Amino acid sequence: MLDDGFVQTMSLTFKLAGVTTVLLLFIGVPLGYFLAFTKTRVKPVIEAIVSMPLVLPPSVLGFYMLVFFSPRDGVGKWLDETFDLRLVFSFEGLVVASIIFSLPFMVHPIQSGFSALPKNLMDAAYTLGKSKLNVLFRVLLPNIRPSLLTGIVIAFAHTVGEFGVVLMMGGNIAGETKVASIAIYDEVEALNYDLANMYALTLFAISFAILLFVYAVNKHFLKAEIR
Repeated sequence: MLDDGFVQTMSLTFKLAGVTTVLLLFIGVPLGYFLAFTKTRVKPVIEAIVSMPLVLPPSVLGFYMLVFFSPRDGVGKWLDETFDLRLVFSFEGLVVASIIFSLPFMVHPIQSGFSALPKNLMDAAYTLGKSKLNVLFRVLLPNIRPSLLTGIVIAFAHTVGEFGVVLMMGGNIAGETKVASIAIYDEVEALNYDLANMYALTLFAISFAILLFVYAVNKHFLKAEIR
């Protein structure tokens, strides 16, 4: 019989990862497309901003988000007074923090996929009178399926394993913001190694299954392209 707290924490963890991944997909496709094809001079600046979570310590990013969204002043106060929305120590705040923290893991594979497409593929589609939106959904996206899958899976897995940003932005509220990575830390602090091991083993197994799935499906896509 599984512990109720374990089930609740794991459910919240996967809910956070699922919501974050879906929202990141809607953000990552247009942003990856823009970065792959734009010739604007500010492209390096945008790429640097997108990639910042890769090099910043999670606690630093989490601290600045905590300050930025604090309900006492600035943007956090405006959100609280205008929309009655408090992002600090809430599930909604965790989603916002996770989107920012996992953004490069979704955008980079998609941007690479678009960049690797042959230019004559788009030229041929435009020659047939297709609109840009039609070309994107009917031609480009089907040809970058491995990149889309890689972005989706890595963003999901990365969100599941978050610690520093989640702890700073969401705290450790059972049933609201306490996710598996924080639960492991809690159980180790309490010397409850059995439960900590259950959380860790579950994340280990899921991470392995996700990577195995990605490699297997990408191998299938590669074979299909060669035929």
